[in-house]
Amino acid sequence: MNRSITLPLVLLTLLLLSARQAAFAAQQDASGPAIPLDYLPALKGDYFRHESKNVGRPFHIYVAFPESYTAQPLARYPTVYLLDGDSTFPILATYHLFLNYDEGVPQAIFVGIAYGSFDPEINKRSYDFSPAAADATKEQGGARAFHAFLKQELIPEIDRRYRTDPARRVLFGQSRGGYMVLYSAFTDPALFWGRIASNAGFDPGRELFFSKPAATSRNDLGLVVTSGSRDKPNLRKSALEWFAAWEGRTDTPWQLKTITLDGGTHAADITNSYRAGMLWLFKRDARELQTPNAHR
Repeated sequence: MNRSITLPLVLLTLLLLSARQAAFAAQQDASGPAIPLDYLPALKGDYFRHESKNVGRPFHIYVAFPESYTAQPLARYPTVYLLDGDSTFPILATYHLFLNYDEGVPQAIFVGIAYGSFDPEINKRSYDFSPAAADATKEQGGARAFHAFLKQELIPEIDRRYRTDPARRVLFGQSRGGYMVLYSAFTDPALFWGRIASNAGFDPGRELFFSKPAATSRNDLGLVVTSGSRDKPNLRKSALEWFAAWEGRTDTPWQLKTITLDGGTHAADITNSYRAGMLWLFKRDARELQTPNAHR
């Protein structure tokens, strides 16, 4: 075949293929991006990326809707904020479905706050969930900035986008995330109706958790702190010291429940911590726990 004829044919073919790919891409864009989690009903919801001004880094925000969210368009729901959403969101948002079925714990909106990676260069939980020094020139960690991100950026955005019940927010954190839950409880008690600190880290900065918490006018707040009997020895020791210091106190801005998980280890009992915490938080008001739903 004449090479002078072959070259234009090749170019024409490439142009047609490019046009076809562009048309396909435009069609995909018009219908919106596919969200694979839509095919996991227990995690069906939404996703958005948030560039935090307070923290100076992006977060990946995953949202799981309650089972009745579409069928009940006027309903508002408790909202559970999960620290370390990279791992806690797929576990606990799904697990909560069964707590609703078997224990009657109310359906809830779940917000997983994820870094998008376990790589320490991206996942800055060790910094974000650590104390900020009193002297700003000697900053040790980013807890202050992270909490400002929760209060000033993320919570208003979630309340704007979804049908939340602002009076019933819950914050859950595990290990260093548990430190962040306690930091929030002591510095800004009214921000969350309920908090669950699972096998929390207390150091560095433990002095905050043995000082007087900030005051609040709310009288319906709850704080659950769990500790596995087989947790890491230093964390178990700190937890027992903290339990001894605060159990029975009446001068706190939140009602406190301390729980030892018999045989519980540091990370693998996260669902047991969550279960114990949520049952206690919602059973404080018997109206919240209805007759358990029949498993469908």
